[in-house]
Amino acid sequence: MVKPRTLSPLFARRFAFRRILPLLLAVLSLIALNARAVLQFDVFVGYDSVVPEASWFPLMCEIKNDGPSFTGVIEVSPGQFNASQVRRLVVELPTGTLKRIVLPTFSTARYSSTWNIRLLDERGHMRGEQIAGAGTGLVKRQIAAGTPLIGGIPRTATGMPILRATLVNDSDMQPVAARLQTSLVPDNPLVLEGMDTIYLNSERAPDLNDQQVFALLGWLNNGGHLIVGIEQISDINGTPWLRKIIPCDLTDMQTVSAHTELQKWLVAEPASSGATPAPTPAPAPGQPNRLKNKIPVKTRNSGYNPFKDSAEDSAFEKAPLQVATGALRDATVMVQSGNTPLIIASHEGRGRVTALLFSPERKPFSVWNNLPSFWSKLVEIPPELYLQANAGNNNALRGGWSIDGVFGAMIDSKQVRKLPVEWLLLLLIVYLLVIGPIDQYWLKRIKRPMLTWITFPCYVVLFSLLIYFIGYKLRAGETEWNELHLVDVLMNGDHAELRGRTYASIYSPVNATYRVETQQHFSTFRGEFQSSFMGNGGQDTERAEILQAGDNFKADIFVPVWTSQLYVCDWWQSADLPLKVSVTPDGDNWSVAVSNQRDHPLNTARIAIHDRIMELGELPANQTKTFKLPRGQGTALHDFVTMHGSGFQMASQSRQRAFGSTGGGQILDLPTSTMAVSFISNLQNERFISPPGLDMSPLLDQDNAVLLAWEPDYSPIKPLNQFSPRRNRKDTLWRVSVPINAAP
Repeated sequence: MVKPRTLSPLFARRFAFRRILPLLLAVLSLIALNARAVLQFDVFVGYDSVVPEASWFPLMCEIKNDGPSFTGVIEVSPGQFNASQVRRLVVELPTGTLKRIVLPTFSTARYSSTWNIRLLDERGHMRGEQIAGAGTGLVKRQIAAGTPLIGGIPRTATGMPILRATLVNDSDMQPVAARLQTSLVPDNPLVLEGMDTIYLNSERAPDLNDQQVFALLGWLNNGGHLIVGIEQISDINGTPWLRKIIPCDLTDMQTVSAHTELQKWLVAEPASSGATPAPTPAPAPGQPNRLKNKIPVKTRNSGYNPFKDSAEDSAFEKAPLQVATGALRDATVMVQSGNTPLIIASHEGRGRVTALLFSPERKPFSVWNNLPSFWSKLVEIPPELYLQANAGNNNALRGGWSIDGVFGAMIDSKQVRKLPVEWLLLLLIVYLLVIGPIDQYWLKRIKRPMLTWITFPCYVVLFSLLIYFIGYKLRAGETEWNELHLVDVLMNGDHAELRGRTYASIYSPVNATYRVETQQHFSTFRGEFQSSFMGNGGQDTERAEILQAGDNFKADIFVPVWTSQLYVCDWWQSADLPLKVSVTPDGDNWSVAVSNQRDHPLNTARIAIHDRIMELGELPANQTKTFKLPRGQGTALHDFVTMHGSGFQMASQSRQRAFGSTGGGQILDLPTSTMAVSFISNLQNERFISPPGLDMSPLLDQDNAVLLAWEPDYSPIKPLNQFSPRRNRKDTLWRVSVPINAAP
């Protein structure tokens, strides 16, 4: 009888290991693949994949989770060898949810920037990753600061505004029209500031939710240009927020058989004083005429029209055009056919609303031969971009110094003293003499030349200690935190919307990490924008970890020993009106009434009207004071900015140098210098890059007056710092823009 064979325990374990383990691994792999398949992680960068330089832009993550619930962390870190600032946001992802998350992101450069976007779970395992940058598909273009960017919310994909190509060769300086899908329109007014103009088809307006409407109206109130194309009257009358800002009570649609006035408007040379109001049209039947042509609509294209040679399109001009009609209110007629307005405009806060009383996405307008020229003029593409003199030579239009460096020179710690270059050279010469001739001469005298193996290391140690001692004496100090607030007061009914920019400088006597945070309605945080002129490609150099908590943030910033760093917090908050201003012509004078609703006086105040800036003196607390200012009084704005801003570039550069004159990188007159920065484009010989909305010069071109009031030792928000510095300073510049009222 043959006995059955039995497997030894060792052989059984090897068999299980070789046969069962691969099967187990295959099952686990299938489970992992299935888990990945039920999680969708998509990223949308910028405005239709267009990213502007020196501006906040939206980075939207769309996450669909059909698998097990987990708590995710979205992590955004810059690439291109720059991982200085990492942004994170915690998001709950239950089973069967679809979430769209917007992270405000700041663009520090316009060349080859990349961002790594990861989705991590609670254990730090990566569940999804996207790399956004030029050539990755997530970013189509990066454009230079100041390049016009037009957002479009059209009825159809083919209804986007078409822009006429300019003569500049660089693609990053070509104006761009970016399509915005209604589901992806940001609900944060700060991240809309990268766009100059937004075109909205009235049919799409009801698709926007309340948060998106709030952001859009905030952007408009802060200086945006909203163009509305009207499809149907019901689109306007059925959308309360849109009906409120359209300067016309629409009642009917009528057919205009001839509209040559559109061609005439396109080729007309712009008047130097702005758009000339058209004759008052007849009121709609049964409606009162409430047109008030008191608000001029100015454009930047004054003095030269690059579209004056546009050829006529007789087929378009004779084709019937459906136009919405009604009673106008507080509007300026830009184009009209007979008594029928075709294009009207009005101001809304600092911004403007232009209403196309016809559909630009339907025939015959959509097939007009001059459509690209029409849109380019309507959105105000700068005419210098169409000059032949700029073709192939863009040096006069490119780049600039960062305006952040100017604010850094204002508020950086004064505890830091620099070693003059002359003393550094003297120290180097002494060192060379000691290790060279003096050492040789001394060792020869004592007849011990071999001792140089001992004396040379001693000299190195001695001079190292000396250099450390000098650095300690020049740099040692106490923890210091300084804040400078630029606050734009935007009227919103009987209260104000405050658009703030907080520049914060921190000096640390040791290597340390510090916590900052804010609880404003909307707030963002970034490091100092360097610009490409600073030699580092415009990349941030500060190290920070930023946790975005809803529309607010918390940040931990690392500051090396004996250094001063600059950070910027952009924020938006509703508040009571701090100041009220009105400006009215009074013969050869300006009548300026300022109501200071603060509980203490403001001692330094100026007002800019047209091309001049005038001192107002003290504004008493809780009082209204009226000033009679001769129109020729004050200083030419160009001279004022040149006088107080001529050293901005040198100060911005000097503060980045470790050696040199101590005062070279400091600006001491904060009130006047901050006011000069507010009109920085008037500085002719130095070119600075500033974020959108910081320069208020365009408001003066639209017949607005700008009040600047300095409030020392005051912060309009709670301090950002969550630590107790030994030294602290905070100052605020209030900036109020109001239209110049018509003469009584």
